[in-house]
Amino acid sequence: METAISKADFAALKTCTSSFMNHVHVVQQSFHLMPDKIHYGACINYVDLKEFREEFCVELINTIAEWVYNQKKARKLLKTFEEEGRSPQNAMMKFMQHTFSKFRDRDERKLFNQGQFGELLVFNFLQHFFEAVPLLRKMPIKTSKKVEVNGADAIHYGYHSKKHRLYLGEAKAYTRKYAFKAAFEDALKSLLHTYETHRDELDLYVYDDFVDEKLVKIAQDYKNGVLSNVEVHLVSIMAYHETERIELTDEDDIKDQIMKVIEERGKSVDKKVVKKLLKDKGLDPRINYIILPIWDMDKLLQEFQKRLGK
Repeated sequence: METAISKADFAALKTCTSSFMNHVHVVQQSFHLMPDKIHYGACINYVDLKEFREEFCVELINTIAEWVYNQKKARKLLKTFEEEGRSPQNAMMKFMQHTFSKFRDRDERKLFNQGQFGELLVFNFLQHFFEAVPLLRKMPIKTSKKVEVNGADAIHYGYHSKKHRLYLGEAKAYTRKYAFKAAFEDALKSLLHTYETHRDELDLYVYDDFVDEKLVKIAQDYKNGVLSNVEVHLVSIMAYHETERIELTDEDDIKDQIMKVIEERGKSVDKKVVKKLLKDKGLDPRINYIILPIWDMDKLLQEFQKRLGK
């Protein structure tokens, strides 16, 4: 069965992730994780001895407009704002304010933007690593100032080897409360629960402006269970607070030290617990981890929150 959209249309659906990914360093290896396969170790990029934390936050936030609106809807809104008598620059400012209003701006939690932080990671990483574009969301971007998306952060779509590949993506942001071992087990349990329940919850999905019209037929067929040659893949992005000390030697060595930290964390995971969780061995090739250690993670989230507020 051929894909419902052309290669050109699919390419047009991908958004710009390169500016953000310039500030992410990535290595592919097993990291002693289970399932035993190639996973992704990532960190905020270093240039010489400097970690580009501010640039990481800025470029992540810069992807919000594309996260909220597909290109056609964005052009339509910009045209509408210009027809109100605004200059192109003024229309763009109005568009950005409208886009940011989709984000929940009040919460009782100290770090209330962990959810948005994680969803933006999913949005960028799944497109960059898996050539998969956003397909479905659980509910509209924001239903109230205190409600955000629960469950799988998103379903992304890719067409590879004549297969419709659906990627269930989740991002977990663990601050100081969690040790890596507990965080890994929690993330895996959550990911497997999403896999087991996502078909039962499909009626909760709605088509928002987030879904490009070229993907609506695929979304409908998936919801109705008539999309053939389908593979479901699972992607867990685990951003966690790291405490291991890094020596500021030179850029390459710093990055090597960080990847070795991820390896050591992978060794610490209780393999017996993971084996017990991974009952369906057929899923092993389809489970993917992206491990993102962040030093002083609460401070990074505060920086993200501050810049988001601006």
